Amino acid sequence: MKSFFKTFAASALGALVGMGLLCLLVLLAGVGLVASLSRSSNYTPEPNSVLKIRLSGVVADHPQRSPFASLLGEGESVLSLKELTEAIRIAKRQSEVKGIYLESSAFSCGSASLEALRRELLDFKESGKFVVAYADQYTQGSYYLCAVADKLFLNPQGELLLWGLASQQLFYKGILEKVGVEMQVFKVGTYKGAVEPYMLDRLSEANREQIASYQASIWQRVAEDISDARPVSKQDIDRFANEGLFFGEATKAVEMGLIDTLAYRSEAEAYVQTLAEQEEESLETITPAQLLSLPQNEKDAEDKVAVLYAEGEIVNQMVTSLSGLEQGITAALEKQLIDLRNDDDIEAVVLRINSPGGDAFLSEQIWREVVALRQEKPVVVSMGDVAASGGYYIACAANKIFAEHNTLTGSIGIFGIYPNVAGLYKQLGLRSEVVKSHDLADMGDPSRPMTEQEKQLVQSYINRGYQTFLSRCAEGRKMTTEAVDAVAQGRVWTGAQAMERGLVDALGGLEDAIEEAARLADLEEYEIITVEQESDSWIDRIGSSFGSLRGAIERKLVGDEWEVIQALRRMRTIRGMQARMPYDIKPL
Repeated sequence: MKSFFKTFAASALGALVGMGLLCLLVLLAGVGLVASLSRSSNYTPEPNSVLKIRLSGVVADHPQRSPFASLLGEGESVLSLKELTEAIRIAKRQSEVKGIYLESSAFSCGSASLEALRRELLDFKESGKFVVAYADQYTQGSYYLCAVADKLFLNPQGELLLWGLASQQLFYKGILEKVGVEMQVFKVGTYKGAVEPYMLDRLSEANREQIASYQASIWQRVAEDISDARPVSKQDIDRFANEGLFFGEATKAVEMGLIDTLAYRSEAEAYVQTLAEQEEESLETITPAQLLSLPQNEKDAEDKVAVLYAEGEIVNQMVTSLSGLEQGITAALEKQLIDLRNDDDIEAVVLRINSPGGDAFLSEQIWREVVALRQEKPVVVSMGDVAASGGYYIACAANKIFAEHNTLTGSIGIFGIYPNVAGLYKQLGLRSEVVKSHDLADMGDPSRPMTEQEKQLVQSYINRGYQTFLSRCAEGRKMTTEAVDAVAQGRVWTGAQAMERGLVDALGGLEDAIEEAARLADLEEYEIITVEQESDSWIDRIGSSFGSLRGAIERKLVGDEWEVIQALRRMRTIRGMQARMPYDIKPL
């Protein structure tokens, strides 16, 4: 027995040492990766270069990538809208770059981000340089973007998935009832659809109305832009979608003017090679990262306009992932706003918001800092794919608000959810007993349903939160609370619809917002700086990356169900009053 314990202790010690060495190796690899990412490139573009942009993965405004991304093949799963637009602008200025080659595959992008990228490609074409696109299969979003190309190729056996918009909602009420869980919902807002999965088994008529409304607005814009770029009418685009021609022969897309030529990848690349006057055996391309590594003649002015990114759900604790997709807006944004207010070198601030909202209390705290910042210097909001509910809460105090036509915004409403698991306790044979000094001391106890008094108190709390939300919007937009309430009630609007209703000042992108911020600050010469997400030290960055590494491995193992698991986790973290949109808003 004594030798057994010795052997066991030695084995355990060996295992611990081995695990420690493994962790150290991974840590050193991470540090090396971080260091390599910070090193500049010696790249110099060759004459007749072609910028190749692979439209694959998803697009985020300004993702914070983990240094471990490449270890699990996730390095290119998230594209940066900021980097893509900058690369296109550099390509326009670089005389060595003759054109852009868009290669599309599995691509998912929000409607507003697509608008911004499309605008950059159109501006690039003004230089007289070419844009050519190829795909084995065009997703709806990638086709909308690639439609501006001078030449549009599709594989002879490929597909053009142009089929319109759909929004699907998963309802949890039935399964929760089966396991004995009741979600006690309190809300203000006829259109506040985020709570419907917990209290209904189908969409309410109000929610169905708002979804149909913003879908129609988005599709109208998409179809018009495609029709402007291609020799095809909006009616034919609708016919292509309604008749299911996306599953027909690829030749049909050519006949209707949606595609120029059916060709294999090598044939499309040979065409690009001819346009670029390359004499190599195969097409030589450069990447956005290579262009971004080039030294730029940026303005070094005394006055500065700061661009601060607020991306993700508004949460008390950051949720990280390997790719950076699960970014969040936390209390750290408050500190950044305070720092910008106290920085005498910063003359104006552009707050770029891409958020469906979240915690109402934190939204209020961030709103307060935007108000304080505005009292010192101009603040202009630029809305991305979505800036709704809590995302609109933190935007409404700005001097001016810019949105894209297809930005999803509004959703001015409040809700709270309190679970009652008494039925589940009964099924499991559990019993809870409470001793309390006052009637409401155990308020919110999930082991029992709420009393009528408790329900009235919570609903009063939610109502008060909604009135506060309305007053913040009314103050910022210079409207009456009654006027705001008429377009609020939790309803989601597109940017174009929101502008008609006074919730947005102008339609445009980030560049338009920056120019307006400079104008409000009376600046002629100014430098644009990007405020990066704060991190205390490299140790914190590596620690965060280890946490995200677990999520990335989990994503690899679980596959397509990973998004569902993440949604359930978010449900579990909901605490207190919420100002957020539903989770099911899908990219174009």
